[in-house]
Amino acid sequence: MTQVLIPSQLTSYTGGVTRVEAAGATVGGVLDDLDRRYPGLKFRVVDEQDRVRKHMRIFIGREETRRIATQLKAGDELLIFGALSGG
Repeated sequence: MTQVLIPSQLTSYTGGVTRVEAAGATVGGVLDDLDRRYPGLKFRVVDEQDRVRKHMRIFIGREETRRIATQLKAGDELLIFGALSGG
C-alpha cells in the first residue's frame, strides 16, 4: 500500500481525510484505486488523456512526476498538490 497525501481542495471527495492508503504499482494504479473508493477524485488530478492536469503536481517523496505510468516502490509516499491562484 502507498500512503497518499490529499490536498485540501480534494478532501471533499475523501470525506475530509487528508491521508489515505491506496494500492497500485504505478501512480495511475494508485489513482485508479482512489477513484474506486472516492469517485471523481482521479478526474480532478488527470485529464481524459491520462495526463496530469496543469494545475496539479504529483510527487513521489521529493521527486515530481508528470507521468502516471511512473512505477512505485514499497514504502513510497505519493503527494498530490494543487496550484493556488489568485489576484
